[in-house]
Amino acid sequence: MGKVLDGIRVIEQGTFITGPAAGMLLADLGADVIKVEQPGTGDPFRAFKGGLYSPHYQTYNRNKRSIELDARDPDDAQVFDALIQDADVYIQNFRPGTAERLGAGEARLRELNPRLVYCAISGFGQTGPAAGRPAYDTVAQAASGFLNLLVNPANPRVVGPAIADSLTGFYAAYGILGALVERARTGQGRRVEVSMLEAMCHFNLDAFTHFLSEGEVMGPYSRPSVSQSYTLRCADDKWIALHMSSPEKFWRGLAEAIEQPGIFDDARFATRESRIAHQEQLIELLGGVFAMRPRAAWCVRLQERDVPHAPMYDTQEALQDPQARHLQIEIEGVHPQRGPWKTVRSPVTFDGQRPTQVRPPPVLGEHNDEIRAALRNGRA
Repeated sequence: MGKVLDGIRVIEQGTFITGPAAGMLLADLGADVIKVEQPGTGDPFRAFKGGLYSPHYQTYNRNKRSIELDARDPDDAQVFDALIQDADVYIQNFRPGTAERLGAGEARLRELNPRLVYCAISGFGQTGPAAGRPAYDTVAQAASGFLNLLVNPANPRVVGPAIADSLTGFYAAYGILGALVERARTGQGRRVEVSMLEAMCHFNLDAFTHFLSEGEVMGPYSRPSVSQSYTLRCADDKWIALHMSSPEKFWRGLAEAIEQPGIFDDARFATRESRIAHQEQLIELLGGVFAMRPRAAWCVRLQERDVPHAPMYDTQEALQDPQARHLQIEIEGVHPQRGPWKTVRSPVTFDGQRPTQVRPPPVLGEHNDEIRAALRNGRA
């Protein structure tokens, strides 16, 4: 794997997703990430079917080491301080004020290490009227206006993965990397703050820009209508997705693929603007056509005519696609206790070398002895 962060030490005191996701992104780039966990229970995301190695935990904690430390224990507190003194980055995603109560506030840690990049992740920010509120993924999606773009008005329910949690971790890693670059020039660490609300508002930038520049409040179908995006059921009950965008050549190719070259004689479908205005009628027309052939046949016909499309895979299918296999997206590591472990690799490639090596997520306290022994010898 690309070791562009080789030599960078990260102490992550994160739980659930945002903090661990930030730590994992840095670990994927080669940083040595030490996950500090509560003795006995660890990250609450670990709990699963009577064990401490849930799929949720596994998702965000590869390429790390784990040590159990109790902030109330004097010996453990000394170990924590020693780790901070030798660290480049500290990450926490506690509610505002919690880190200070645990002895992990920025002021104290910076006394131990002025070069430390201190990252504090929160739900609604460190200050303000909502700073103390509990925040989870759906809450942040809703507060940022993003959830309104996902919920189908005809069947209003929360859908999809933990987008806000994951993206907040991504933005935190992005901020940390910027602070590390600056520190290389100045020698001084920075406090990096990111909240789920701010992260999702930035991710929702397109909708805000439409409102701020044109007064337009976007809804769930605003972008798919303009981009001319479709999901269509095929004869074998499998689905396919089209993204027709603006170039007329795509529509000409589609008309050939569905054997309806006269579609553009219909004033409703003759131009991009008319197709946007009559998208529901176009969906009905295409739905009837695509129901006549199985998905594989449609993929062949569309590919031959260079029409932007893809099978709408489920999770099991996606990694078996020939292109996904060619890119080695699924990779495997071996845990010394749990055996073979599979995951999806980092998407970033350096100098043509794909990051196909991975360290499976640690079991709780897996590196207790290793890290403590290294500290006794001068480096963890």
